[in-house]
Amino acid sequence: MLGTHDLLLFILSGLLLNITPGADSLYIVARSVSQGWRAGMVAAFGISLGCYVHIFAAAIGLSAVLATSASAFTVVKLVGAVYLLYVGISLVRSSPPTSHSQVTVALTSLRTVFWQGFLTNILNPKVALFFLAFVPQFIDPSAPNKALAFIFLGAIFNFTGTVWCLFSCLVCSTFKPTSSSQSPRF
Repeated sequence: MLGTHDLLLFILSGLLLNITPGADSLYIVARSVSQGWRAGMVAAFGISLGCYVHIFAAAIGLSAVLATSASAFTVVKLVGAVYLLYVGISLVRSSPPTSHSQVTVALTSLRTVFWQGFLTNILNPKVALFFLAFVPQFIDPSAPNKALAFIFLGAIFNFTGTVWCLFSCLVCSTFKPTSSSQSPRF
């Protein structure tokens, strides 16, 4: 479909990657716990918009290279696979934190929460590397429009990620301290 293959595998792999905690997840959790589900939801939407920046940037830049050379496409896929393997091994080898630290998050307007979520995502180089490494694995090398296939897969990944983030903010907001003041406005 649209020059892609193994769509179900892509969706399942993407879901597994989405539920793996990272900077975006921590930001959503911190906002949800400190300011409630609205702030968590706004943070999730900011992160989602930032993810589209990565999708379109990678689709435009990567498709130009991939359209010119089948061997370049193969190299990108192999480098991406090696990178993902490296990330997986690094996660397995990393030791769990030994102490629990308390994170304090200042009460912030929802507009600021949105833009902080957006910046958290677009300034994270791991997100850009992820799109360059992961998505090409599911694009057919003979696809007539690789950029469209990339955007299609990126949109699916971003949709499932946003749903996961919204679920996370709803769950985490139940742990909101009762002493907090009312939710901020835009």
